Amino acid sequence: MRKYNIEKDMHFLQLLSNSFPTIADASTEIINLQAILNLPKGTEHFLADIHGEYEAFQHVLKNASGNIKRKVNELFGNTLREQEKRELCSLIYYPEQKLELIKAVEEDLNDWYHITLHQLVAICRTVSSKYTRSKVRKSLPAEFSYIIQELLHEHTENNTNKTAYVNVIIDTIISTGRADDFVIAICNVIQRLAIDQLHILGDIYDRGPGAHIIMDTMARYHSWDIQWGNHDILWMGACAGNDACICNVIRLSLRYANLTTLEDGYGINLVPLATFAMEVYKDDPCEEFMPHLSGGAKQIDEKTMRLTAQMHKAIAVIQFKEEALLYETHPEWKMQNRELFKMVDYKKGTIMLEGKEYPLSSCHFPTIDPKHPCALTFEEKTLMGKLHHSFRVCEKLHKHIRLMLQHGCMYAIRNDNLLFHASIPLNEDGTLKEVEIMPGKKYKGRELMQQTGMLIRTAFQDDISPEEKKYAIDYFIYLWCGTDSPLFDKSKMATFERYFIADKATHKEQKGNYFLLRDDENIADYILDAFDVKGENRHIINGHVPVHVANGENPIKASGKLMVIDGGFSQAYHKETGIAGYTLVYHSRGFQLVQHEPFTSAADAIQRGTDIKSTTQIVEMSSHRMLVADTDKGTELKNQIKDLEELLYAYRHGLISEKERKK
Repeated sequence: MRKYNIEKDMHFLQLLSNSFPTIADASTEIINLQAILNLPKGTEHFLADIHGEYEAFQHVLKNASGNIKRKVNELFGNTLREQEKRELCSLIYYPEQKLELIKAVEEDLNDWYHITLHQLVAICRTVSSKYTRSKVRKSLPAEFSYIIQELLHEHTENNTNKTAYVNVIIDTIISTGRADDFVIAICNVIQRLAIDQLHILGDIYDRGPGAHIIMDTMARYHSWDIQWGNHDILWMGACAGNDACICNVIRLSLRYANLTTLEDGYGINLVPLATFAMEVYKDDPCEEFMPHLSGGAKQIDEKTMRLTAQMHKAIAVIQFKEEALLYETHPEWKMQNRELFKMVDYKKGTIMLEGKEYPLSSCHFPTIDPKHPCALTFEEKTLMGKLHHSFRVCEKLHKHIRLMLQHGCMYAIRNDNLLFHASIPLNEDGTLKEVEIMPGKKYKGRELMQQTGMLIRTAFQDDISPEEKKYAIDYFIYLWCGTDSPLFDKSKMATFERYFIADKATHKEQKGNYFLLRDDENIADYILDAFDVKGENRHIINGHVPVHVANGENPIKASGKLMVIDGGFSQAYHKETGIAGYTLVYHSRGFQLVQHEPFTSAADAIQRGTDIKSTTQIVEMSSHRMLVADTDKGTELKNQIKDLEELLYAYRHGLISEKERKK
């Protein structure tokens, strides 16, 4: 018999008895939890570096990285033609839009409803089979909850009575004019149940046009977490009021001619910047600041290109000044060597870097005083005041950043997997590197990630000293481009060099030791040990650096213990990577890596039934089907069972009295 320390646990057991007031209640809950432990584990999806590509991202969620299509093939592989299966899948992904097209061409709509509703119920039954009825019920829309439950749990095979019962339900749905609403509802349930948990390994923001749309999607999503990426941190810093981060956010938007998120998504007023740029840089060709237009970028006319380039240069110059002011304020960051305007010879048009002189491709800096090169002019200060105000009063941006804070952190450990966006700083010999994140306070490994996360949250708190809060706000720029930042981990960010120096040798950014050593299985094991990650099949999963599939690079590293899942969702990377992103899928049978080709558009998917073409690679399969008992959730449930068993002991031995049920 298990020994209990009832006296020590009495206060807790008294509280627990409020939820389970009788022996019957506690026993029933133990039975429920034991049953759940023996269900297959839910399917986890891991994505990284979405970079505002909202259509592709939303489609991957809707098709569950190809899982729904696989289910349709398994169920109807021999009974439906390929075109019919494509039409069924596109209906599941985009039910409202697809219904409109079908109703416009379908001659016998009632027959179509009958066939399609039976098919959707069969698919829904399949994707719900690994969950408890309670969990499925919580996923159902209130207006159709009872009906869907009846349809899911009534099997009609060899049962004439049940067949008639189900047919009457479907007949009545159609005859009462609720067929469209029911189709939409059950398609959404299928999407919802196909992914149990979504892990985003950073970088929702920048480059693509719809980061705000992705954040709106996540606000409604059932279960997700995020490990913050460097681009997310940049927007968090801008939201907190870091002017250097604000400049970087605007500069990146202009660089990719993508102002949709800033202007349409968050209502940031860029008119003052445009007015300033047109005046100050009216005689500057700004050739090095022409925007990068990727294949999916909206084409713009020559006049707009010129204005975009002028705005781009204006905010870049201010950015370099704002960053230099922070480097001066925080000498402990050791980044004064990035105050590059101080290293320019404005008469000769050259710059001195690491003891070598380089000619500048342009030395037209009308707002720079060579005696005080990092000082903002009165006009620049006025402009930054307006931009700062726009970011600080934007309620939607603040709402989205709060969402990031609620669901995010610097790292996470989920089911024996260590998740983080970019890097764990290492020394040359592969040992953990100490990083000073606050004056006199150095941390490494797990503690470094924990303390960094706490510092980030400090920037949004009001119950700390103004000095602490200001430092936390300033620190966002170090996280963005600091040498030892776990979100950057490179020798420098060569933005200035790429704009102003033709010699490409100066553009090189030396990667940190983590990126140089991460293919070593021993290094992966060392990091996993340092983070106390247990389990026989443990892994590190991160993104940040695109995998160059076109050049033969393998996303699976360190003998399978490390997986890099940044495959280039951003259209700007498609030529470089050769693909359009990865999804890592972890289901009850093991790991599969889904490699996506570029997505055309939601309109194509709706009208022509096109889907993202994906290739699935088996990464690691389990020798047995994993159950909930094998997961973090299983550990939690086992602890709950132990607590309930102790409560039962207390009831049966008269240490706690059973309570009357409330009527």
